[in-house]
Amino acid sequence: MTSRPDNWHLAAELRTVVLRLVKQLRANSPTHGRLSLTERAVIKLLDQHQTLLPSELAAREKVTNQSMSQILSHLDELGYLTRQPQATDKRKVRIGLSAAGQALLPTMRQELDDWLHHALQEVCSPQELACLDEAVPVLAKLVSFEAAARPR
Repeated sequence: MTSRPDNWHLAAELRTVVLRLVKQLRANSPTHGRLSLTERAVIKLLDQHQTLLPSELAAREKVTNQSMSQILSHLDELGYLTRQPQATDKRKVRIGLSAAGQALLPTMRQELDDWLHHALQEVCSPQELACLDEAVPVLAKLVSFEAAARPR
């Protein structure tokens, strides 16, 4: 039997804690409760790219065009989207964020920040807050780690 590296346990614990934290953040955000993970991802993509075709959104989110159509219908019903036919091909419609959709992003972020700030103040000692402050750059490095760089 092959022994695991010393940090294997750390990896498992970190994964568990991070996933639970994300779950807590979502559970404590009224906006996140109304939208699926994919719907929130679509809103973030449209914020980054201004407009995209439904097929581009489907490809980026790795869902079928039919699934993306349902997602876009729901977001449209909520008033978060704009639709504009392409000038060169009227059959293709570019999707963008409406004013309500654009206003949703800062609201979502603020809800998450408010909950996390409150939790940090209630749960953590000054020393623990300092430790977390030092850990943020390390966590940021993990987030930017490229999967392709993983040993196989």
